[in-house]
Amino acid sequence: MFSLDLALIAIQQLWAKKSRNILSILGIVIGVATIILVVAIGVGAKADIEEQFKNLSVTAISINPASTEGSPALLNFDDAVLLREQATTVEAATAMYQGKLPITFGALESQLTILGIDQGFFAVTNLEIIAGRNLTETELESRDRVIILGSSAVEDLFGDMPEDAIGESVSIARKKFEVVGVIEQSGAAIGPTVFDDSVYMPYETAEKVVLGTSGTVRLVANANDIESIAPAMDEITLLLRDNHKLRASTPDDFRLKDQGSKVTTAQESADTMAMLLTIVAAVVLVVSGIGIMNVMLVTVTERTREIGIMKAVGAESKTVMWQFLLESSVLAVVGGVTGIILAQATLPLLSHLSGLTMIPSVTGVLLGFIFSVLTGVLFGLYPAYKASRLDPVDALRAE
Repeated sequence: MFSLDLALIAIQQLWAKKSRNILSILGIVIGVATIILVVAIGVGAKADIEEQFKNLSVTAISINPASTEGSPALLNFDDAVLLREQATTVEAATAMYQGKLPITFGALESQLTILGIDQGFFAVTNLEIIAGRNLTETELESRDRVIILGSSAVEDLFGDMPEDAIGESVSIARKKFEVVGVIEQSGAAIGPTVFDDSVYMPYETAEKVVLGTSGTVRLVANANDIESIAPAMDEITLLLRDNHKLRASTPDDFRLKDQGSKVTTAQESADTMAMLLTIVAAVVLVVSGIGIMNVMLVTVTERTREIGIMKAVGAESKTVMWQFLLESSVLAVVGGVTGIILAQATLPLLSHLSGLTMIPSVTGVLLGFIFSVLTGVLFGLYPAYKASRLDPVDALRAE
């Protein structure tokens, strides 16, 4: 049976052949480290996804113009008003008039996204003002030349102090605009539109003064709740088709996409990547387990006389089996602990070099350690069983 003496004997035997045993556990080290890194990548990917969508409700539905050749995009500001006033399954809706232009402040210039917004924009996106103020109702309904800068936009033009931008004037399309506010960094986006890289101004100003006919209209609507997403998409489709006077045989001139499905798709992609990498790590562990089994079989052959002596002095078969099983388990545990230390030590460096978000987790450590122990036990069983079944007389005769 298992005892402290057996454990000490197992450690002594392993230490006697330390060079060979170190090589046999390298696979365990690599496999465990890989599992921990894979889990860290998966957790980091999910955190990135949550960060990207944190300012948009999972009930948000984006409405973009259809890319049908020869068919003009008919989405407009009135569509958002229509959805706010008539859609029973929609809690809030907003229209954005979007385009890209260079923006200059002194000698500095940056190519940024222009977003003409209406009254419903901040209710839908949940963006926060960290410096200055929001656009007033009067400004949103007029063509006032006032803007709010996204966090990246303000860094490009004014550096790390958002307060420095308030009250300053910047040039857009050769026209002066006053900076009245700065939005907190969010990392959020709707399709290709990244909020941090955008400049916000009244819808009328963007459409009539800055972008003209070169802009693109996009809508975002929030369903009342998660259960209302599908009915809301159906209702939005009917209202927009009717407002655009489309015939039954005419395809939609817009496309709907709910943010919840985007989150789900992104999470599924992250999970798939993590699963594939985990399979690779499992294969590495299996290969290393076979290596341990091979080492233990060689050990049984080398120690045949020792086994014969143990049995001759009264050691039971199960005692012999426990000793060899302990040796393979110790190899796996040492490899597992080394792999954990290696993974934890290299996580920050790998995250920095790869640009991936890697977040260490207890789950990864536990999975790696459990797999390493199982590898040692499962692949040590056969050599241990073989050692325990040796006949003492035949073992003593072995040279």
